[in-house]
Amino acid sequence: MRTLAVFIMASLLLLSGCTFLEDDIVEETEEKEEVTPLVKGCTDPEAMNHDPEAEEDDGSCEYEEPEPILGCTDPDAENYNESATEDDGSCWYKETEPCNGMVDLCHRTYDQVTFPETHNSFSTHEDNIYYPASNHRTGFQAQWDAGMRAFMLDTHYLTSADLSASAVRFCHGDPDRGFSPCTYGAVDPWQWLNKLKSGMNSEDRDIVTLLIENHVEGDHLKELFDDVGLSDWMYVHEFNAEWPTLIDLINMDKRLVVFWEQSGDSAHPYFHDFLTFGWTTNYADDNTESMDCDPLRGDSNQVVFHMNNWLKNQAGLSDPTRSAEANDVDFMVDRAIECMEQHGKRPTFIAVDWWEDGDVVEAARRVNLLGDQALS
Repeated sequence: MRTLAVFIMASLLLLSGCTFLEDDIVEETEEKEEVTPLVKGCTDPEAMNHDPEAEEDDGSCEYEEPEPILGCTDPDAENYNESATEDDGSCWYKETEPCNGMVDLCHRTYDQVTFPETHNSFSTHEDNIYYPASNHRTGFQAQWDAGMRAFMLDTHYLTSADLSASAVRFCHGDPDRGFSPCTYGAVDPWQWLNKLKSGMNSEDRDIVTLLIENHVEGDHLKELFDDVGLSDWMYVHEFNAEWPTLIDLINMDKRLVVFWEQSGDSAHPYFHDFLTFGWTTNYADDNTESMDCDPLRGDSNQVVFHMNNWLKNQAGLSDPTRSAEANDVDFMVDRAIECMEQHGKRPTFIAVDWWEDGDVVEAARRVNLLGDQALS
């Protein structure tokens, strides 16, 4: 019995000792499993906030935005730039409607278009001005319908005794002879310009040019344009700036370019001094063989120029007997090419007398069709 008691006591002591040992092992194991947390941050060396101490990336990396490449990002545009990453609003699209009769002219600058022009446009038999004072047989409407879009005009007062705005007329002649050149015949400028306005309303994608030999007060000339309702269409060009394209002028609704043979006037900037903003070849040549492309008047450094193309007789008057020769299409185109080779650009205007003979409109069209290689 005593032996049994001793055995039980020993067993209890042994079991108790094992329990203490297991507790020690658990505690030691738990201490060994404690791990130091990883340092989190941006681990990319290329990032602006790279943390060299970071052991684990936490998605916080920040990168400097690359400089955008500006340009047209629309693949349908004519000037699409596949490298551009940000659109700068420069996209342009080829026009589908013609400007001055040709789609290709829409995106050509004003000075790189050749316009057919009539010299002394108002001085016609139809307007009751007869030779030797006249320069054409038919008046504005026939000229417009044929395709003329540039017109030379002369303004004088009807008489030297009345220098008012209401006395302004289209007349041609020398005002220094002691009497008004309107003695030879005069055209009502309100009526003529109203026809021009109607034409421009009917052809609202055409640019029109007037070159005025002005002998009236600038304010009176402006009053005339105001009365007719043409002033809002007049374009003002900054000297030596690049000329806008035809579609630019159309979109600005500034479809009328006016020059005058008079010094610049800051009060009337829409009347551009022709000899400052452009130049002209010789006029009233003796024969077609003597016609050349050398500058006669104006600033030959300017890109706008008139290729004058009419002949005079022995009296110095416009010669209708040889107008067909001067206005021959092939002759005018060949002469324009000569000017292009000499000056590196198309003549802006081909100006003729007796426009009904020959075809200056067709000549201008052919010159406009000449490729850029003809300009070199």
